[in-house]
Amino acid sequence: MSPVPAPTSDRLSDYLAADDVVDHRHPLIRARVDALRATNGDPAKAAFRFVRDEVEHVIDARDPRVTWRASDVLRERVGICHAKAHLLAALLRAQGIPAGFCYQELSALHGLNAVYLRELWSRLDARGNRTGARGEFSLDEEKLAWPVDTGRGERDHPEIHPAPAPVVVEFLKTVRPGPGWYEKGLPATL
Repeated sequence: MSPVPAPTSDRLSDYLAADDVVDHRHPLIRARVDALRATNGDPAKAAFRFVRDEVEHVIDARDPRVTWRASDVLRERVGICHAKAHLLAALLRAQGIPAGFCYQELSALHGLNAVYLRELWSRLDARGNRTGARGEFSLDEEKLAWPVDTGRGERDHPEIHPAPAPVVVEFLKTVRPGPGWYEKGLPATL
């Protein structure tokens, strides 16, 4: 059973903020939000599906590029789980939907999101459904990409952070692109 998501800030405005990573005021982000709105569907679900299905996960794609800023992830259409979470947060926040960052300690630190809809927080994992991942959009029950196996020492962090973990951002900003770059020091814990 997954832990109940718990925000680390009691101000919803913190989960709507723009910064260097979640640059939701960038013209590329705004244009994508306009395109998603044109689908006339659920705006949060449309953003989730776009990130999950239209942005490649670097490991699945065997892509040597490193992205970390939401607008760069959108432009390049590739990113590791953390980068994809940065983009999903930007797309949601640009629509006035509070979104935060959550983490799981698997073989490495895995990044995902939480969204505030229907007056409650729900965790969403837009990692991408290849190589065994099974993330789905659901506000009623958690359908994350990877189940946590506590028997293997894995851990689920219930905290919802308004900004991405500094250790993750620093790693993504400083790692050198190339084959297997994500195997060269991706943080294992917060």
